Amino acid sequence: MPKFLFAYHGGKMPETEVEIAAEMQRWRDWMDGLGDALVDPGNPVGMSSTVSIDGVVDNGGANPVSGYSLVAADDMNAALAMAAGCPMVTQGHGSIEVAETHNMDF
Repeated sequence: MPKFLFAYHGGKMPETEVEIAAEMQRWRDWMDGLGDALVDPGNPVGMSSTVSIDGVVDNGGANPVSGYSLVAADDMNAALAMAAGCPMVTQGHGSIEVAETHNMDF
C-alpha cells in the first residue's frame, strides 16, 4: 500500500493547561481514528535550516515545516481525506502538505 508524508505547516501553541489538554486530545482522537493507516505518528520539529549550493540559511525557509507524520492509504485522495480531519486543519491553525513516498532500492 502506498505511503504518504504529511508535512505540517503552521500551528498554534495553546496558552493554558486547559487549552493544551484539549488540543492534545483533538490530536489523539484524530490519530486514533486513522487506525492502522498511521505508519509513523511523527513529531513536531524545531526551526529548520536550508542547505543549498549557496550555503546554509537558518530561517526556516518560506513555509517552515512544524512536524510530520507518515500514513498508508490506497491513493492520494484517501490520504487527502485523512489529512482534512487533522486538528491543525479543522481548527484553522495551519495546513498539511501531502506527498506520496517512493521506495528506493539502494
